[in-house]
Amino acid sequence: MRRVPSGPVSTAPPQSDSRTWSRTFEDLGGGWRQRQLWGHLGWQDIKQRYRRSVLGPIWITISMAVTAVALGILYAGLFGNDLAVQLPYILVGFIVWGFISGCVLEGADVFISNEGLIKHLPAPLSVHVYRLVWRQSLLFAHNMIVYLVMLVIFPQPLSWTVLAAIPAFALLMANGAWVALLLGVVTTRFRDLTPITQSIVQLMFFLTPIVWIYEDLLNSANESIAERARLAEFNPFLHFVEIIRRPLLGQDQLLRYWIVVLVITVIGWAVTLFVVRRYRSRVSYWV
Repeated sequence: MRRVPSGPVSTAPPQSDSRTWSRTFEDLGGGWRQRQLWGHLGWQDIKQRYRRSVLGPIWITISMAVTAVALGILYAGLFGNDLAVQLPYILVGFIVWGFISGCVLEGADVFISNEGLIKHLPAPLSVHVYRLVWRQSLLFAHNMIVYLVMLVIFPQPLSWTVLAAIPAFALLMANGAWVALLLGVVTTRFRDLTPITQSIVQLMFFLTPIVWIYEDLLNSANESIAERARLAEFNPFLHFVEIIRRPLLGQDQLLRYWIVVLVITVIGWAVTLFVVRRYRSRVSYWV
């Protein structure tokens, strides 16, 4: 004779663990362990982009160098600066900005552009983010060739502080990862955010001291210009650019730039982890 349970029987569906912190960190850790996969895919992305090209990825460097030199000559004349000062400033700024804008713009489409892989390849979502950051890092390394050539033509007062560019770039990569992950999830759900992101990045290029020298405006004899220049400190991109540009140009490090970057890194990852924990399982349905 079958016994009937004496207590109340729960009819609630079993709780899914897809929104737990453990699954979130498992996704990030699992993606990191698949370095061979996203490393190969990132390199193939660059090769495919310049397939059948004689110079291949070197075209990236040539294009960036020509633009930087042209703007360097133009703005050196406009602001009355020495070309040996203006051109290295713009060149390094372009290299750093290329990485930042690449992570933001491609991060907005990181899951949408990988729809096929997400639906058919059982891999963590973070694989696609790591692939993006790795690809941008390769492009950054290509562009550093121009920086080395620039050092020969316009020598900079480098010292041991140039090594600070290494942890600075590591911070840049860490921030590029959370930005791509956060934007990737949000823009997958709200597709209209992609063109908005593109417009914001284009606007921030002009508001960030990439082609204009920040210190020159701060030290301007015109108090109104100097006062407005201080508003650039509220631009987060300024701090990310400066922690790399200053050591590469042999300039003194400023602690406030590093503090701002570290604070943004912590807050950014905290927000991203919360969003990923809540919506990670829905990305495959949204793409």
